[in-house]
Amino acid sequence: MLTDVQIAQSTKMMPIKEVAQKIGLSEDDLELYGKYKAKISLETIKRLENHKDGKLVLVTAINPTPAGEGKTTTMIGLSQGLNSLGYKTVVAMREPSLGPCFGVKGGAAGGGYAQVVPMEDINLHFTGDIHAITTANNLISAMLDNSMQQGNPLNIDERQIVWKRVVDLNDRALRHIVVGLGGKTNGVPREDGFDITVASEVMGVLCLATSLEDLKKRVARMIIAYTRDGKAVTVDDIKATGAVTLLLKDAIKPNLVQTLDHNPVLVHGGPFANIAHGCNSVMATKLALKLGDIVVTEAGFGADLGAEKFLDIKCRQAGLNPDAVVVVATVRALKMHGGVDKKNLAEENLDALRNGLENLEKHIENIHKYGLPCVVAINAFPTDTKAELELLKEIVEAKGVKVALSEVWAKGAKGGEELALKLMDILNNEKADYHPIYSLDLSINEKIETIAREIYGADGVIFTKKVLNKIKKFTEEGLDKLPICIAKTQYSLSDDPSLLGRPRGFKIEINDLIPNTGSGFLVAISGDIMRMPGLPKVPAANNMDIKEDGEIVGLF
Repeated sequence: MLTDVQIAQSTKMMPIKEVAQKIGLSEDDLELYGKYKAKISLETIKRLENHKDGKLVLVTAINPTPAGEGKTTTMIGLSQGLNSLGYKTVVAMREPSLGPCFGVKGGAAGGGYAQVVPMEDINLHFTGDIHAITTANNLISAMLDNSMQQGNPLNIDERQIVWKRVVDLNDRALRHIVVGLGGKTNGVPREDGFDITVASEVMGVLCLATSLEDLKKRVARMIIAYTRDGKAVTVDDIKATGAVTLLLKDAIKPNLVQTLDHNPVLVHGGPFANIAHGCNSVMATKLALKLGDIVVTEAGFGADLGAEKFLDIKCRQAGLNPDAVVVVATVRALKMHGGVDKKNLAEENLDALRNGLENLEKHIENIHKYGLPCVVAINAFPTDTKAELELLKEIVEAKGVKVALSEVWAKGAKGGEELALKLMDILNNEKADYHPIYSLDLSINEKIETIAREIYGADGVIFTKKVLNKIKKFTEEGLDKLPICIAKTQYSLSDDPSLLGRPRGFKIEINDLIPNTGSGFLVAISGDIMRMPGLPKVPAANNMDIKEDGEIVGLF
């Protein structure tokens, strides 16, 4: 059996100029990065502003398990199926981070015969966007420390610096560090730390900005520290706004690549959904809507994280109106949610499947709360039995929801046509009535409680004393009208990763609240979630190599 990278390498790619022509773009609209990658110019984006929008479809999933769900693969395969049926479809997806690529997950450009290529480039340095974000973030850190070194004219309290350095790798040793050691000329000693780049607020503002001008405004208002008398210090206060925006002048432009069957894909931005808002850039999504009749996009992890943030943050800020949602599930993962150990997932177990289906049912209920129709995609595995597939289909359809078998990993476009047809039935015959789950006029407490009760199914929320004090402070500062981005475990609807399925009788604890004023939301930290992951015992990087002729191996 061929690996993902072998399948990708065996495919003859179409020059990106020809892919662009399929969606009405000329070579003058592109900034080429070799033969198979390009950025789309800001002038082109502005020129297309008045074009009619296509339909917007979100692909999300159940809570992830080690058994795998295949959300990205399903999204890509769905677009291939739609295009093969004659529907002009464009994908808008996130860029992979090097952290999970070299850590647990490996590549993130799809799989099997439902991939985006050149997958090696996309999974590695690509067009340098994430490196630009890293540099921009760390320039802010350097200029902040320099301001303190040069007499501290802003009266910054070194104990209240909230801005961290970043690197796009999993490196647990950098979570908590001390900088400025070695004497007076080396800076002001203080505690510091690193987040992973995709958790940086710079990534957030890049993904939520609607133009270069909007990006600059968002960068300017990011809070990086507080003074000794409690006043917020912003990027603009240290006079870093212009330089930071300059570093991002190319990163803000969406990247154009292709599927294995040469259909257009915009890959841009990559925030994690468990510690950030988890959606690709607004600019790429809006551009895709101008270029395609149907746009398929995704949001990270399960619908309790990525989809909630897509619908409550991204769509609200950007004025997007999604038309339908695809919820991806696998028999294997549902059995794991039903209590089956990973090593026994190949065995038929209808009782465990029935129990695990509660997780899927909760996500379906949540999507309907936003006024959106959905279809369930069963991502097929060879170990799925006929009885299991029939039970899954029967239970989902009993709830009035369409369900389709997706075989895109093995069959590419052909394997996505059943799902494509079910989706088109929804788009043609069911009207969406999208609305966020909460009003921005609610208090900070009420917004967090609404997400916890309505989306997670919690009985309530526990706010630590530290958080209650911050809620009071942020309310006084006028930040209480911002939406909420909850950072929590992706593995459970609760904040306890061991509670699989559909847990009941639990409360969510919020132990910190961080203002992301550039992104335009407050980050509520729940449980033990970390903004700098660590490597596993056997990192994926152990199996990666490059041969003398340049062939890459081990990149999933």
